[in-house]
Amino acid sequence: MVADFAELRRKMVDNQIRTVDVTDLSILEAFLTVPREDFVSEDVKDLSYLDGDIVVFPAQDDLRACYLMKPASLAKLLQLAAIKPSDNVLNIGANSGYCAALFSKIARSVVALESNKTLVEQADKLLKYHQCDNVVVVHGPLEQGYAAKGPYDVIFIEGAVDFIPDGIFDQMKEGGRLVVVEGHGGAGVAQIYIKEDKVISVRRSFNLAVKPLPGFLKTFDFVF
Repeated sequence: MVADFAELRRKMVDNQIRTVDVTDLSILEAFLTVPREDFVSEDVKDLSYLDGDIVVFPAQDDLRACYLMKPASLAKLLQLAAIKPSDNVLNIGANSGYCAALFSKIARSVVALESNKTLVEQADKLLKYHQCDNVVVVHGPLEQGYAAKGPYDVIFIEGAVDFIPDGIFDQMKEGGRLVVVEGHGGAGVAQIYIKEDKVISVRRSFNLAVKPLPGFLKTFDFVF
């Protein structure tokens, strides 16, 4: 039996996203419009709309595993960013491009930064196929951001981190927001950083568990 993905998208929005108090109509419409199943591999398409993270690239050698964030978590973070139609967005850790496709529906322009070359090629192909003409996919180290096209109104880090490098804060526009989850598992907290009068402040928003994003993780040296 062939899955009715349009119906599954509607149920995802009604049963997963609306129920966590996501009320921004532009975000709800984006989730209804972008086909999540196109941004995962063929063998997990039928799982696209489950309430959970989905692997889009398994860990290989020194390459990190990459995931599509569960819909409810992603929607809450997008709403926290308070994206406007005039905003320029930097999406750090863009994976296969699903989140960038959502941003493309609600922002003016999007830079989708990914360090995995395979996913860069995949995201670029998918976003062009879906006519996300306001998205540029770029390859580079995630922890460096992408200053070449900054500064940005919104910086969205797609995964949990231990810290944020100063160089990424430098890419925030005056009045800009940076949305991220700091900490892991049950200790994860969604934070929004805001730059006003050249001063960056932070507001703790809600607890949230998302997959970690390598490049932003602290390492510990053992002393024997």
